[in-house]
Amino acid sequence: MATARQLEHTKTDLYEQDFLAWTEDQAEALRTKQAGALDWENLLEEVESMGRNERNAMESRLSLLLMHLMKWQWQPEKRGKSWMQTIREQRKAIRKILKNSPSLRSHVPEMLPEAWAEARDDAAFETELPLSIFPETCPWSLDTQVLVDWMPE
Repeated sequence: MATARQLEHTKTDLYEQDFLAWTEDQAEALRTKQAGALDWENLLEEVESMGRNERNAMESRLSLLLMHLMKWQWQPEKRGKSWMQTIREQRKAIRKILKNSPSLRSHVPEMLPEAWAEARDDAAFETELPLSIFPETCPWSLDTQVLVDWMPE
């Protein structure tokens, strides 16, 4: 009969050697409510990682959306369908993320300064306009402009 230490070692080995098999094993342990078979340390790490991934995806989408809105406003002569399509895609993806994780909505305003800074830097690089052309802080409202079907002019 395996000791608790041996079982714990086996779970960690499986986590490190075959992640898919580990997830299937852990799902079965959860499904059958076998608390002793759970790899608590790695489960905690993975659950926390999932939350970080949602936040990172949201911030990345927001940054890309902001960059294209900047390009739309500050380079009107280069407006085209591809920019509009990117803006539409990012808004759709953001809506989907927020639908699946509604509590994330309250964190979006906290993400805005960093997302804006990244978008500003990327917009300056892509447009070859001076960074100083773009405001240091986002001039647009998240709820009435950025995240809805609004376009800067």
